[in-house]
Amino acid sequence: MAQILVVDDEIGIRELLSEILADEGHQVMLAESAGDARRLRERARPDLVLLDIWMPDADGITLLKEWAASGQLTMPVVMMSGHATIETAVEATRIGALDFLEKPIALQRLLATVKRALRNPEAAAAPQLSMAALGRAPALAEAKKRLAQLAGSGAPLLLRGERGTRAELFARLLAAPGAPFLAGGEMLSQPPSELLAKAAGGILFIADLSRLGHAEQRNLEFLLPRAEKHRVRLVSFSPLDVRTLAEKCDFDPELGARLGELTLKLPAVRDFAEDVPDLASLMLAQLVEARACPARRFAIAALNALRHHAWPGNLAELESVVKDLALSALEEEIQLEDVERVLSARAVPGTLPEVAFDRPYREAREAFERVYFEHLLARENGSMSRVAERSGLERTHLYRKLKALGLPVGRREES
Repeated sequence: MAQILVVDDEIGIRELLSEILADEGHQVMLAESAGDARRLRERARPDLVLLDIWMPDADGITLLKEWAASGQLTMPVVMMSGHATIETAVEATRIGALDFLEKPIALQRLLATVKRALRNPEAAAAPQLSMAALGRAPALAEAKKRLAQLAGSGAPLLLRGERGTRAELFARLLAAPGAPFLAGGEMLSQPPSELLAKAAGGILFIADLSRLGHAEQRNLEFLLPRAEKHRVRLVSFSPLDVRTLAEKCDFDPELGARLGELTLKLPAVRDFAEDVPDLASLMLAQLVEARACPARRFAIAALNALRHHAWPGNLAELESVVKDLALSALEEEIQLEDVERVLSARAVPGTLPEVAFDRPYREAREAFERVYFEHLLARENGSMSRVAERSGLERTHLYRKLKALGLPVGRREES
């Protein structure tokens, strides 16, 4: 017995489909609008959705896009319509719909489509975190554009960034749909010929060059000239530049130079703060869909607090905080108080930024100001009034200062 969600604004069609599917032994949930479907989808993960395209509040294609972007398209979806064009059906399939039923729906066609959809193993997979639907912030949008530009090249690519950046999420944007993507430094212990065969036509991603020992480096050096023959692209990440890798991590400088034939700097989370609410929601949806926690959702105030946190640990820290919130919140909706509780428990009392004695005065001052205002914004949950009061700056001056430092401006209105 499967749980099937039927979404259609016509009561007659809902009742007819419900009766047919119930006779087949299925449990049926009914929604008369996209809003109802959203709410039902948040509370449960149906095994199949029959989704009408034309509805009064939002069309089915828009709802399908929302589910795909939020990581909730983890079940087969069959679109239904009596007036859709071929272009609409193609678009729905491209977004992720499994099939298309034309109204009036023939009984045998309905039952055959439902049977095939429920056998579809791919749609039952747990959602994976992806950067594909993100990019509100210019820094993240630019990084994605540069990755798209580099996707057609087969040359080795070195991704640079701070620790916790989760470079794998960026590297996956380079992979063609369905192509192999192998990740993890430990895989370099496998026989190189087997590794190249597994990654043929796809990406071989090395998560952190600074952690590779001499044996892994030798295997990587062996793989490098043979990758092109197997149509394998080597993509690696390092929090250190090639020279520092050689000096501090005993990394072969010649190998580092070859791996860094193309180099791209990845943005830190603080550089794309506008995308943090969407990222946090995706991470939470992933946990809910994997049944790692009860049904959860973020309150707007909670998302705003996450947006204004400095995230020195980048995406790894954000993932850890979201998991903490998902498991420890007492209510279904995660509130501002929950975020404050979790962030304060993780704060290190009395931690001061490292003094940049080796920088020119202006750069050192800007570095301190950035850390200072990041701390105040996180402490006051983005309240500009309280940040202005604690810093002793007039509001207009504060806005100009934050803009000059490239920091997100907090809430202008206090609740």
